[in-house]
Amino acid sequence: MHPKILLVDDREDNLLAIETIFEPDGYRFVKANSGRQALKILLHEFDFALIMMDVKMPNLNGFETASLIYERDKLRHIPIIFITANNFGDENLYRGYQAGAIDYIYKPIKPEVLRAKVSVLIDLYRKNRQLIAQEQRLVTINKSLEMEIKERKASEEKVKHLNRQLLENIASLEQANKDLDRFAFMASHDLQEPLRKIRMFSDRLALKYNDLMDEDGRTNIQRIHRAAERMQNLITDILTFSKISVDNPSFVESDMNKLIDEVLLDLEEEIKAKSGTVVVEKLPKLSVNPSLMKPLFHNLVGNALKYSKKDATPLVKITSEISSQLNGKTSHGVSPKYCRIYIQDNGIGFDQKYAEEIFGMFKRLHHNSEFQGTGIGLALCKKIVEQHNGYISARSKVNEGSTFIVSLPLQRQERREESTHQVSS
Repeated sequence: MHPKILLVDDREDNLLAIETIFEPDGYRFVKANSGRQALKILLHEFDFALIMMDVKMPNLNGFETASLIYERDKLRHIPIIFITANNFGDENLYRGYQAGAIDYIYKPIKPEVLRAKVSVLIDLYRKNRQLIAQEQRLVTINKSLEMEIKERKASEEKVKHLNRQLLENIASLEQANKDLDRFAFMASHDLQEPLRKIRMFSDRLALKYNDLMDEDGRTNIQRIHRAAERMQNLITDILTFSKISVDNPSFVESDMNKLIDEVLLDLEEEIKAKSGTVVVEKLPKLSVNPSLMKPLFHNLVGNALKYSKKDATPLVKITSEISSQLNGKTSHGVSPKYCRIYIQDNGIGFDQKYAEEIFGMFKRLHHNSEFQGTGIGLALCKKIVEQHNGYISARSKVNEGSTFIVSLPLQRQERREESTHQVSS
């Protein structure tokens, strides 16, 4: 907007002359023919860049009008230039300055002088308006920042509260898991005795009354045997799973080839029954818990034999490689090394979309009548590998076999000793 100037003079020709002088500058003018009219205008309008006022006017002269103008706080920022034909002397000049004038222009008016003085005041007015606008923007920004800080503090408090709740929930879940593991261990242990009696008395019935029973009776006894055997296997797996959760395993440097040889010796009958072949390449020594490694490989090799194709001889290959990656991700900083052990078979395989689900508790992809099992074996494998700070995964295609990948840290023992030393020091 163009700066607005208030012209106050009781003579219309003087007002017109001043307006003509400033016509090229594009200022907006509001004109008053007396001091009283000027005061009325200033009751409603405050945004004047400048007031140019004649000193000698009837009723209210310029000095009196200026004094009344500056009595109002909203008008004190407007500079006043007095225009006069008289040289009042020092005393009257001081009176004008006391009334609020910042300068005098004497008649006859020199246009270039008046325009120069007004130009300086207009420039100050514009800069002042810019400062006010900037101040308002800063106030707005400051309020916005204050609101943002309050919201952020509220969010931080909420996050802290949620974190406290999360930690409490984690602690509660950990305790619940421990209690559940202990319960499963105790319950499974207590189920052993009645199960032994079921098997013992069913065996007695079969031996003593086998000749007296018809075919249906002998079939029912066999069903009891099979059901009891499945129950025994299930309890054994649950006990093993629970024992891993409750016990604190100890790790020793172990010859992995020797451990797998012992597992293959236990599976010798199954391998012969399937006419299978198990090829084991040279594996490195690892810091592991031997009592946990045996059920791990027993399950993995046993599954490779169990889920073999009917029209093909089972072939299981156990190989390894040293990698700086765990589950395909490179570690940063001091890179730990991992031994990745592959258990590859040529069995029936499975759809890759189930590669995560198969490690769940009681998860089975096949009906029990087709392949017997408890659905705990791979969950047990995952638990054992996690106890070693490792990772287990699977790759497979239907009718093209499966590969289970066990990634175990090479330097577990060294890292534990280093961390212990750092804590003690």
